[in-house]
Amino acid sequence: MPVNLMPVNAADSAALSDESIVGGDGGVDGGDVSNGRASFGRPPARPAGPRTDYDGHFRAALDRLHSERRYRVFADIERISGRFPQATWRRPEGGSREITVWCSNDYLGMGQHPEVVGALTQTAARCGVGAGGTRNIAGNNSPLVDLERELADLHGKEAGLVFTSGYVSNQSGISTIAKLIPNCLILSDAFNHNSMIEGVRHSGCEKRVFRHNDLEHLEQLLAEAGDRPKLIAFESVYSMDGDVAPIGAICDLADAYGAMTYLDEVHAVGLYGERGAGIAERDGVMHRVDVIEGTLAKGFGCVGGYITGSANLCDAVRSHAAGFIFTTALPPAIAAAARASVRYLKRSKTEREAHQLQAARTKAALEAAGLPVLATETHIVPVMVGDAELCKAAADHLLERHDIYIQPINYPTVPRGTERLRITPSPFHDDARIAALTAALVETWDTLDLPRAGTVFAAAAE
Repeated sequence: MPVNLMPVNAADSAALSDESIVGGDGGVDGGDVSNGRASFGRPPARPAGPRTDYDGHFRAALDRLHSERRYRVFADIERISGRFPQATWRRPEGGSREITVWCSNDYLGMGQHPEVVGALTQTAARCGVGAGGTRNIAGNNSPLVDLERELADLHGKEAGLVFTSGYVSNQSGISTIAKLIPNCLILSDAFNHNSMIEGVRHSGCEKRVFRHNDLEHLEQLLAEAGDRPKLIAFESVYSMDGDVAPIGAICDLADAYGAMTYLDEVHAVGLYGERGAGIAERDGVMHRVDVIEGTLAKGFGCVGGYITGSANLCDAVRSHAAGFIFTTALPPAIAAAARASVRYLKRSKTEREAHQLQAARTKAALEAAGLPVLATETHIVPVMVGDAELCKAAADHLLERHDIYIQPINYPTVPRGTERLRITPSPFHDDARIAALTAALVETWDTLDLPRAGTVFAAAAE
């Protein structure tokens, strides 16, 4: 049956763009538009052309990962509420076993804290599950606004802006901030996280990479840049090696050469500082950092990411960042849970103190056993293997034989030749669990004949 459209007048017709007519929001999609009328018919028959083996490309990509021994397998792990770090492992061949998780980024177990769970369930009962869309479409929700104020207060900044993840907050935050500064040069630490690297790339700005935590190299690059605007992007705790940036010294250089500072505190928020604001708070330099980025998914045990800074900066990012504008907002229940976690850790030091104590005890026990623990000053405990295949074999053996789950860390997360097991103790990994972990690692190292303490692990050239 033919479709008759109401004719449009000349003014209306002139106002309609090609996009609004064909395939645009609210337009006619797929019709042949002429003189205000659209006719829909079967397209003319065309001879079948050669078809690319699209699936073959995907198979080839997977084959390359297998051949390089870096194909990743995700274990089916179900956390047990109220019993962190215990979890249920659902085996591929069927059945399940209870295991101990030693690699969670829920560093303090706040994902199961009663106040956090209570805030989530009460808000979900009141507001429902979803956010209803982007904040541009659905508007703000009060728990999300309250969370942003809580985070601004945590870091001593004028404002905060919440994103759907820490990855998005870095990618969108760095790229948008740099784009809005004409002729901006980004100075990025060589060990920055992929999300920061992508933020730098998406900015389209010129960049210089300075050697990891190398103040002399950073100063050289700052001096070479002259008077142009500059943004220094770096992390506080680097999650694979567990080392810490010299934040105060970087701020000194930023002041001397007129640069902005952007600090990623994702592996430190909740864990360090008088109120859990991170390493910058611990070191007394938080007020000197222009932008502090963090996550709600690690120390705070929830999900989401954020930036904090001046009111103008946060408003500008809110108004220009595609990763904020075009994605659904965090649900009210998640925002309420995150705010409860932030508020709790502002007033409670118990979890932070227990966390540091158990991390130190874990390091001491593994070192005493002759295991190749990479020395760190933080809660990150890397046990070096130096080979991708052996690293996965060690993780598989620990899970199958000892009911201990530690995900292997291989390239590209770390350079080839530095593959490792990354252990993250929590306040709930008690002394008995530490003893069991130590014995299991020793047995695994003996069985697989893995390198011991004293081995030099050289990164292969990438």
